[in-house]
Amino acid sequence: MYLSKLFIPLLKENPSEAKIKSHQLMLRAGMIRQSSTGIYSWLPLGFKIMKKIEQIVREEQNKIGAQELLMPTIQSAEIWKESGRYDDYGDEMLRIKDRQGKEMLYGPTNEELITEIFRSSVKSYKSLPQLLYHIQWKFRDELRPRFGVMRCKEFFMKDAYSFDINDEEAKKSYNKMFFAYLNTFKRLGLTAIPMAAETGPIGGDLSHEFIILADTGESKIYSDKRIFDINISKHDKSDKSIQELRKKYDEFYAVTDDKFNKENFEKNVKKENQLVTKGIEVGHIFYFGDKYSKPLKCSVDLQDGKKVDVKMGSYGIGVSRLVGAIIEANFNNNVMKWPISVSPFDVAIIPSLQKNDKSNYLKAEKIYNFLIENGIDVIFDNTEEHLSAKFKKFDLIGVPFQIILGSKSTNNKLEFKEVNGKTENLSLEEIKDKLLINKRNSN
Repeated sequence: MYLSKLFIPLLKENPSEAKIKSHQLMLRAGMIRQSSTGIYSWLPLGFKIMKKIEQIVREEQNKIGAQELLMPTIQSAEIWKESGRYDDYGDEMLRIKDRQGKEMLYGPTNEELITEIFRSSVKSYKSLPQLLYHIQWKFRDELRPRFGVMRCKEFFMKDAYSFDINDEEAKKSYNKMFFAYLNTFKRLGLTAIPMAAETGPIGGDLSHEFIILADTGESKIYSDKRIFDINISKHDKSDKSIQELRKKYDEFYAVTDDKFNKENFEKNVKKENQLVTKGIEVGHIFYFGDKYSKPLKCSVDLQDGKKVDVKMGSYGIGVSRLVGAIIEANFNNNVMKWPISVSPFDVAIIPSLQKNDKSNYLKAEKIYNFLIENGIDVIFDNTEEHLSAKFKKFDLIGVPFQIILGSKSTNNKLEFKEVNGKTENLSLEEIKDKLLINKRNSN
């Protein structure tokens, strides 16, 4: 992509309404634009990053055998009345009527709809277990939308649902999703810690929030520092291995403020290992048994002819929220560095260009074509701005690597810089190899 062709309306100053770094940088970098309070248009740069996050989420869901479907954003109110949540959910639910006067709603979540789909389709225990997920826009009419995409009204979310024959099998599904979430966040360059949490309006008696540390987070967390030393790469997706991983996490105290007990914290965590800080929720998983299956009469036939209500779980990841969360975890002094796995481009070519001298332009173009041919996603700054202005621009955009064609470049060696890192003089072949290795490692 040539920078001159990219639709990227940059802002020089932080907008007054943006209070946290992710909101400021997303607006300034031309990633989003506010349409109305709490609702945003996703511009090409931001949309590309979000779609990369979506794909990683999808791949990790598929690895544990979850199957993707797509449910509508607009749902009938009838199924929600059947579950008892239509009146209980509160003002966050956007309620509407169609031209026939039928009560509808813009889905804030999908427990009811997926249960209706399942009960009308599955009748026998032989079809269990099932893990179903979709990635779709949601709407919750937040009282005070704030912090940009971190707490907005319309958001892009992955939600998954498990259906099992009994509690024992249901816990296995829960653990599979627990494992998938840890791997998802690792691929996104995040260290997310699963913490015991309240179930809220979803319901149930087992729940974990996945939290990343950030000063701007809304969640206060209390944890044993040693939990960060757990190595998930030593575990695979087998039931036994995941159960062992769960036990390791359960050994350490880690809760959000709604589950915090001072006495238990001080009793179970030595002073030197106590961590009290803030974090951002990036995922939430629930096990709620028959909370929805029982009122919605979602049952299957057993081998002996008896019927049993299926056991269910619900698992959410805020895909659009993750864009902001990754920024909060990675910015440094207004300089952004995207993890390779979600960066809008693999590398930026930044040449010093003069109106009366085409040599650097032609050289940059050859480098650009060579890298494109080798499967590397490149942004080529073909504008005539001064190098210092270009550097400021790419500090804002956050492409992790830069090839700089300036005074230090030679015919054989190019200035290769990692954002917030070291600068090396490398051949084009060496640069290509380094970029490809980084891409492979990010997967």
